[in-house]
Amino acid sequence: MQDLAAELEERLRAVATPERAAAEKRYLKSDLQFLGATMWQIRAAVKDIAGIDSLDHDGLVALVEELWAPPIHERRMAAIHVLARRSELLGVDDLDLLERLVRESRTWALVDGLAGDVLGALVGRDPDGMTPRMDRWATDADFWIRRASLLAELRPIRAGAPLDRFLGRAEPMLDEKEFFIRKAIGWVLREAAKRRPAEVLDWLSPRAHRSSGVTMREAVKYLPAEDGRHLMAAYREGRGAG
Repeated sequence: MQDLAAELEERLRAVATPERAAAEKRYLKSDLQFLGATMWQIRAAVKDIAGIDSLDHDGLVALVEELWAPPIHERRMAAIHVLARRSELLGVDDLDLLERLVRESRTWALVDGLAGDVLGALVGRDPDGMTPRMDRWATDADFWIRRASLLAELRPIRAGAPLDRFLGRAEPMLDEKEFFIRKAIGWVLREAAKRRPAEVLDWLSPRAHRSSGVTMREAVKYLPAEDGRHLMAAYREGRGAG
Protein backbone atom coordinates (compact mmCIF):
# COMPACT_ATOMS: atom_id res chain seq x y z
CA MET A 1 0.00 0.00 0.00
CA GLN A 2 2.94 2.31 0.53
CA ASP A 3 3.87 1.82 -3.13
CA LEU A 4 0.32 2.55 -4.34
CA ALA A 5 0.10 5.67 -2.19
CA ALA A 6 3.53 6.83 -3.33
CA GLU A 7 2.57 6.32 -6.98
CA LEU A 8 -0.58 8.38 -6.48
CA GLU A 9 1.35 11.20 -4.85
CA GLU A 10 3.96 11.12 -7.61
CA ARG A 11 1.26 11.48 -10.26
CA LEU A 12 -0.33 14.37 -8.39
CA ARG A 13 2.97 16.18 -7.96
CA ALA A 14 3.58 15.84 -11.70
CA VAL A 15 0.42 17.83 -12.56
CA ALA A 16 0.31 20.16 -9.54
CA THR A 17 1.30 23.82 -9.56
CA PRO A 18 2.63 25.89 -6.64
CA GLU A 19 0.28 28.73 -7.58
CA ARG A 20 -2.77 26.53 -7.14
CA ALA A 21 -1.36 25.09 -3.92
CA ALA A 22 -1.01 28.55 -2.42
CA ALA A 23 -4.44 29.66 -3.62
CA GLU A 24 -6.20 26.55 -2.29
CA LYS A 25 -4.50 26.80 1.09
CA ARG A 26 -5.63 30.43 1.41
CA TYR A 27 -9.16 29.66 0.23
CA LEU A 28 -9.70 26.72 2.57
CA LYS A 29 -7.78 28.32 5.48
CA SER A 30 -6.28 24.91 6.11
CA ASP A 31 -3.31 23.78 8.16
CA LEU A 32 -2.66 20.94 5.70
CA GLN A 33 0.05 20.96 3.07
CA PHE A 34 -1.13 21.45 -0.52
CA LEU A 35 0.46 20.08 -3.67
CA GLY A 36 -1.66 22.13 -6.06
CA ALA A 37 -3.62 19.46 -8.01
CA THR A 38 -7.25 19.92 -9.03
CA MET A 39 -10.11 17.68 -7.96
CA TRP A 40 -10.36 16.30 -11.49
CA GLN A 41 -6.65 15.54 -11.59
CA ILE A 42 -6.97 13.70 -8.27
CA ARG A 43 -9.96 11.72 -9.53
CA ALA A 44 -8.13 10.85 -12.77
CA ALA A 45 -5.05 9.69 -10.87
CA VAL A 46 -7.15 7.39 -8.70
CA LYS A 47 -8.90 5.99 -11.78
CA ASP A 48 -5.61 5.34 -13.58
CA ILE A 49 -3.74 3.57 -10.78
CA ALA A 50 -3.63 -0.14 -11.49
CA GLY A 51 -4.63 -2.28 -8.53
CA ILE A 52 -7.23 -0.07 -6.85
CA ASP A 53 -10.14 -1.83 -8.54
CA SER A 54 -8.86 -5.24 -7.41
CA LEU A 55 -8.46 -4.38 -3.72
CA ASP A 56 -10.31 -6.40 -1.12
CA HIS A 57 -11.81 -4.77 1.96
CA ASP A 58 -8.68 -4.92 4.08
CA GLY A 59 -6.53 -3.67 1.22
CA LEU A 60 -8.91 -0.76 0.69
CA VAL A 61 -8.74 0.25 4.34
CA ALA A 62 -4.95 -0.10 4.39
CA LEU A 63 -4.55 2.11 1.31
CA VAL A 64 -6.90 4.75 2.70
CA GLU A 65 -4.99 4.82 5.99
CA GLU A 66 -1.70 5.13 4.10
CA LEU A 67 -2.98 7.99 1.95
CA TRP A 68 -4.56 9.79 4.90
CA ALA A 69 -1.65 9.64 7.31
CA PRO A 70 0.51 12.52 5.93
CA PRO A 71 -1.14 15.95 6.39
CA ILE A 72 -1.40 16.55 2.63
CA HIS A 73 -4.74 17.73 1.25
CA GLU A 74 -4.53 15.98 -2.11
CA ARG A 75 -3.59 12.64 -0.56
CA ARG A 76 -6.63 12.89 1.69
CA MET A 77 -8.82 13.82 -1.26
CA ALA A 78 -7.43 10.79 -3.09
CA ALA A 79 -8.32 8.61 -0.10
CA ILE A 80 -11.91 9.81 -0.31
CA HIS A 81 -12.07 9.11 -4.05
CA VAL A 82 -10.70 5.62 -3.41
CA LEU A 83 -13.40 5.01 -0.78
CA ALA A 84 -16.11 6.30 -3.11
CA ARG A 85 -14.84 4.22 -6.01
CA ARG A 86 -14.88 1.02 -3.91
CA SER A 87 -17.79 1.85 -1.58
CA GLU A 88 -19.36 -1.55 -2.29
CA LEU A 89 -16.71 -3.05 0.01
CA LEU A 90 -17.80 -0.91 2.96
CA GLY A 91 -20.51 -1.45 5.55
CA VAL A 92 -21.70 -0.34 8.96
CA ASP A 93 -18.67 -2.01 10.54
CA ASP A 94 -16.51 0.64 8.85
CA LEU A 95 -18.30 3.57 10.47
CA ASP A 96 -15.67 3.98 13.18
CA LEU A 97 -13.08 4.58 10.47
CA LEU A 98 -15.34 6.94 8.51
CA GLU A 99 -16.24 8.89 11.63
CA ARG A 100 -12.58 9.38 12.44
CA LEU A 101 -11.88 10.65 8.93
CA VAL A 102 -14.76 13.14 9.15
CA ARG A 103 -13.53 14.39 12.52
CA GLU A 104 -10.00 14.83 11.20
CA SER A 105 -11.13 16.58 8.00
CA ARG A 106 -12.15 19.95 9.49
CA THR A 107 -13.09 21.39 6.10
CA TRP A 108 -16.09 21.05 3.79
CA ALA A 109 -13.72 20.14 0.95
CA LEU A 110 -13.06 16.77 2.63
CA VAL A 111 -16.20 16.30 4.74
CA ASP A 112 -18.63 16.70 1.85
CA GLY A 113 -17.01 13.97 -0.24
CA LEU A 114 -17.00 11.58 2.70
CA ALA A 115 -20.61 12.40 3.53
CA GLY A 116 -22.16 12.70 0.09
CA ASP A 117 -20.27 10.03 -1.84
CA VAL A 118 -19.14 7.47 0.74
CA LEU A 119 -21.69 7.65 3.55
CA GLY A 120 -24.41 8.38 1.00
CA ALA A 121 -23.64 5.14 -0.82
CA LEU A 122 -23.84 3.20 2.45
CA VAL A 123 -27.13 4.82 3.46
CA GLY A 124 -28.59 4.06 0.04
CA ARG A 125 -27.57 0.42 0.31
CA ASP A 126 -28.34 -0.20 4.00
CA PRO A 127 -30.60 2.51 5.44
CA ASP A 128 -31.72 0.36 8.38
CA GLY A 129 -28.16 -0.35 9.42
CA MET A 130 -26.91 3.21 8.92
CA THR A 131 -29.78 5.25 10.35
CA PRO A 132 -29.14 4.69 14.09
CA ARG A 133 -25.53 5.85 13.76
CA MET A 134 -26.44 8.82 11.53
CA ASP A 135 -29.11 9.84 14.05
CA ARG A 136 -26.47 9.84 16.80
CA TRP A 137 -24.16 11.89 14.61
CA ALA A 138 -26.92 14.48 14.25
CA THR A 139 -26.54 15.41 17.93
CA ASP A 140 -22.73 15.26 18.08
CA ALA A 141 -20.78 18.21 19.50
CA ASP A 142 -18.68 18.42 16.31
CA PHE A 143 -20.60 20.37 13.69
CA TRP A 144 -18.75 18.57 10.89
CA ILE A 145 -20.18 15.28 12.16
CA ARG A 146 -23.64 16.86 12.28
CA ARG A 147 -23.20 18.19 8.74
CA ALA A 148 -22.17 14.72 7.57
CA SER A 149 -25.34 13.23 9.07
CA LEU A 150 -27.38 15.60 6.91
CA LEU A 151 -25.43 15.25 3.68
CA ALA A 152 -25.37 11.46 3.98
CA GLU A 153 -29.04 11.60 2.93
CA LEU A 154 -28.41 13.69 -0.20
CA ARG A 155 -27.60 10.82 -2.55
CA PRO A 156 -30.46 8.58 -1.36
CA ILE A 157 -32.94 11.47 -1.65
CA ARG A 158 -31.80 12.15 -5.20
CA ALA A 159 -32.49 8.46 -5.89
CA GLY A 160 -36.02 8.70 -4.49
CA ALA A 161 -35.58 7.81 -0.80
CA PRO A 162 -38.08 9.33 1.64
CA LEU A 163 -37.24 12.64 3.30
CA ASP A 164 -38.16 11.51 6.81
CA ARG A 165 -34.65 10.66 8.02
CA PHE A 166 -33.20 13.96 6.84
CA LEU A 167 -36.11 16.05 8.12
CA GLY A 168 -35.93 14.42 11.52
CA ARG A 169 -32.28 15.43 11.84
CA ALA A 170 -32.73 18.88 10.31
CA GLU A 171 -35.62 19.92 12.59
CA PRO A 172 -33.57 20.53 15.77
CA MET A 173 -30.71 22.02 13.73
CA LEU A 174 -32.85 24.82 12.25
CA ASP A 175 -32.00 27.03 15.22
CA GLU A 176 -28.25 26.56 14.86
CA LYS A 177 -26.00 29.52 14.09
CA GLU A 178 -23.28 27.48 12.37
CA PHE A 179 -23.12 28.44 8.67
CA PHE A 180 -22.13 24.96 7.48
CA ILE A 181 -25.19 23.43 9.15
CA ARG A 182 -27.52 26.08 7.77
CA LYS A 183 -26.07 25.63 4.29
CA ALA A 184 -26.36 21.83 4.45
CA ILE A 185 -30.05 21.96 5.41
CA GLY A 186 -30.78 24.32 2.53
CA TRP A 187 -28.72 22.26 0.10
CA VAL A 188 -30.61 19.02 0.78
CA LEU A 189 -33.98 20.79 0.71
CA ARG A 190 -33.04 22.37 -2.63
CA GLU A 191 -32.23 18.99 -4.13
CA ALA A 192 -35.38 17.42 -2.71
CA ALA A 193 -37.48 20.25 -4.16
CA LYS A 194 -36.42 19.34 -7.70
CA ARG A 195 -38.61 16.21 -7.54
CA ARG A 196 -40.85 16.71 -4.50
CA PRO A 197 -41.57 20.41 -4.18
CA ALA A 198 -44.85 19.88 -2.34
CA GLU A 199 -43.14 17.94 0.46
CA VAL A 200 -40.47 20.60 0.88
CA LEU A 201 -43.09 23.37 0.87
CA ASP A 202 -45.27 21.58 3.44
CA TRP A 203 -42.31 21.04 5.79
CA LEU A 204 -40.70 24.45 5.41
CA SER A 205 -43.86 26.60 5.54
CA PRO A 206 -44.47 26.39 9.31
CA ARG A 207 -40.73 26.65 9.94
CA ALA A 208 -39.88 29.68 7.78
CA HIS A 209 -39.46 31.91 10.83
CA ARG A 210 -36.99 29.47 12.41
CA SER A 211 -34.88 28.96 9.30
CA SER A 212 -31.83 31.05 8.44
CA GLY A 213 -31.52 33.17 5.32
CA VAL A 214 -28.90 30.77 3.98
CA THR A 215 -31.26 27.81 4.41
CA MET A 216 -34.21 29.62 2.89
CA ARG A 217 -32.40 30.98 -0.15
CA GLU A 218 -31.11 27.51 -1.00
CA ALA A 219 -34.38 25.72 -0.28
CA VAL A 220 -36.61 27.88 -2.50
CA LYS A 221 -34.44 27.76 -5.64
CA TYR A 222 -36.44 24.97 -7.31
CA LEU A 223 -39.82 25.62 -5.76
CA PRO A 224 -42.54 27.25 -7.90
CA ALA A 225 -41.84 30.98 -8.00
CA GLU A 226 -44.99 31.98 -6.13
CA ASP A 227 -44.32 29.48 -3.36
CA GLY A 228 -40.76 30.74 -3.06
CA ARG A 229 -41.88 34.35 -2.77
CA HIS A 230 -44.46 33.40 -0.14
CA LEU A 231 -41.88 31.54 1.94
CA MET A 232 -39.30 34.32 1.71
CA ALA A 233 -41.88 36.93 2.74
CA ALA A 234 -42.75 34.85 5.79
CA TYR A 235 -39.07 34.46 6.66
CA ARG A 236 -38.44 38.20 6.40
CA GLU A 237 -41.49 38.93 8.57
CA GLY A 238 -40.51 36.35 11.18
CA ARG A 239 -43.60 34.18 10.86
CA GLY A 240 -44.66 30.79 9.60
CA ALA A 241 -45.98 30.56 6.06
CA GLY A 242 -48.69 27.99 6.76
